[in-house]
Amino acid sequence: MEDPDPPAVPGRMWALGLYKSVVLVLFLLRQNPVQEAAAELFGISQATVSRRWTALLPVVEKVLARQIPDPAEASAGRIVLVDGTLVTTWDWASEGTTMFSGKHRNTGFNLQVAATLTGDLLAVSAPVPSSRHDMHAWRQSAFPEAFAEREGMGDLGYAGSGLITPRRKPPGQERSTGDKVANRSVNALRAAVDLKDWKIFATRYRGPLTRFPLVAKTVTALAFYKKGW
Repeated sequence: MEDPDPPAVPGRMWALGLYKSVVLVLFLLRQNPVQEAAAELFGISQATVSRRWTALLPVVEKVLARQIPDPAEASAGRIVLVDGTLVTTWDWASEGTTMFSGKHRNTGFNLQVAATLTGDLLAVSAPVPSSRHDMHAWRQSAFPEAFAEREGMGDLGYAGSGLITPRRKPPGQERSTGDKVANRSVNALRAAVDLKDWKIFATRYRGPLTRFPLVAKTVTALAFYKKGW
């Protein structure tokens, strides 16, 4: 059988076969290093890292897309927890642009994440600029239709969405004892799944903004693949 990663010609950089090229793409998603660091680790040039990333990321997403379940089917018989998460982007999107989140004082994308009470992932929405609040992102996603027949929960940012949310403090008044008890019960259950173990979500995304939706879909597919869907 032909060696998928043949040895380099003496005096040249190592060639990177298909198997290790896919490993490289997964490494970039998981650890989010600068490409120069990945190049040194894999024994190739930064230009090769860039070419492999550009060529293979859409292939990985396409191959794993079937791992993403239909949200309505995956949530059947379950309570759905919904939360928004901020994925920060590089600082060339600054205050005053549509990418700037006043709440987080940072630039990035808003992703809506749906999970079960036990933290099993159900769905991840397409990204929207983080200048838009969770209620807007919820309405723009497929979640309202997918979870229309499910009991759902969210934080106060989803008030009016039909989800169960904590009770707001009445203007000029204190919350009643019943409201405080109800809010503790809601907040205790809101332990949604966290995708930030994928460092490209947890640390600042440095790539072109136009490519981030593909990154988000690929990480979502990998998260479901890891769970065995």
